[in-house]
Amino acid sequence: MDNSKIYVGLDIGTTSVKVIICENVKGQLKVVGTGVEPSSGLSRGVIVDIDQTARAISQAVNKAASQSDVTVKSVVVGLPANYLQMKDVHGMITIAEKGQSHEIINQDVIDVAKSTLSQNVPNDREIIGLVPREFTVDGFDGIKDPRGMVGSRLEMQALLYSGPTTVVHNTKKAVEQAGLHIEDLVVGPIATGFNLLTDGEQDFGTLVIDMGGGQTTASIIHDHQLKYTSVDPEGGFYITKDISTVLNTSLRDAEKLKKDHGFADSSKADENMMLDVPVVGKDEPVEYSEKYLAEVIEARVRQIFQRISDRLDAIRAPKLPGGVVLIGGAAVMPGVAELAGEYFSGKVKVYRPKLMGVRHPGFATALSLALYETRLSDVEELIKQTVQNDGAIEHQRPAVDERRQATPQPRHRKRRLTMPGNQGLATESEHQTVDSKDQKSTTKKKTSGIRSFFNNFFD
Repeated sequence: MDNSKIYVGLDIGTTSVKVIICENVKGQLKVVGTGVEPSSGLSRGVIVDIDQTARAISQAVNKAASQSDVTVKSVVVGLPANYLQMKDVHGMITIAEKGQSHEIINQDVIDVAKSTLSQNVPNDREIIGLVPREFTVDGFDGIKDPRGMVGSRLEMQALLYSGPTTVVHNTKKAVEQAGLHIEDLVVGPIATGFNLLTDGEQDFGTLVIDMGGGQTTASIIHDHQLKYTSVDPEGGFYITKDISTVLNTSLRDAEKLKKDHGFADSSKADENMMLDVPVVGKDEPVEYSEKYLAEVIEARVRQIFQRISDRLDAIRAPKLPGGVVLIGGAAVMPGVAELAGEYFSGKVKVYRPKLMGVRHPGFATALSLALYETRLSDVEELIKQTVQNDGAIEHQRPAVDERRQATPQPRHRKRRLTMPGNQGLATESEHQTVDSKDQKSTTKKKTSGIRSFFNNFFD
């Protein structure tokens, strides 16, 4: 099989590691291999044991490779949104002397990206990605690809994503220890938002809730960009623990009950259907109704949705036309969309990949990572390579060459707005940061609704 047409997504989750291998056949992607392996080296989405995680990654990759007859060497790796920070940045370079013009080439895009990366980033954080908003050539803005144009000055507005150095380092170390090359590191909500949502959902605004095993991640995609994210430190595994505690059964039996008979909405469960539950310390199973099991599950799911809703209220997030999209393993439970509809406005749907072999919401992140590289534009690919080559080492130094000097000149003074939540790497904290421009002049009339929210809060 031609490995140049192979894309591999690696989703390192708290409860399982998932690998999806996709093959590009005449412009169409198809899944040719999947691998799932229980993971025990993570806590709430963050790697705490590199050796255990590396073993789980290696085993999951081997399972997927054995199905596809592919030797996997490179993977696109998902990073958790824990402690993610987003920052509006601006870079500018001069590409010709005053009164002269030059045609903009690839190197100019690379140099303006280096200029943008010269924004100060604390030593305990590492640049993960740089997503261009627009380019400006000699004052003409709104440009998506400036190559081939002529001008004397090139600027770029972008969103810079950074994460704790410890989290990024441990992820890289575990993947490399598994014998794999990292093609790209991508924040989970960026991959899912850009590859699973429709163009309209990305444009007008959609809330994506990833109900993972160890945590639940909520993110807002608007104007084709990740604008907000927060992490709740509870997920599907905590539902399993609740069942185990309340019904006094083992975690293994609790997980089986959840998968085989669990309902997120207890009103949909059958009160007359009785389940034989093995109970610790008893020789005979104990009967519990399906509805009682659902009530245990519903209590935890409501708690998670309530906290996410409270955080959205705290930032005054408006109703998003794209509604809510649920992904992740816990999103498969019947009634979860109906329950989410009680807490969030707009249409709620559970995303199930349409590709054969991965039609389960738990595969959504791994699939989106496999798709990520296939959908990068040429300009985005240039910027990605620049971040990989320069971002992690030289992000505090401007790029200079003989023809031009990259001089970062922000148009606006930035104001960092940190959402409520504990800071640092506390075990059970939730953290989300969004940067915004200074408030618009009070002489300008304020708009209303979604447009006002995103213009004043995010832009």
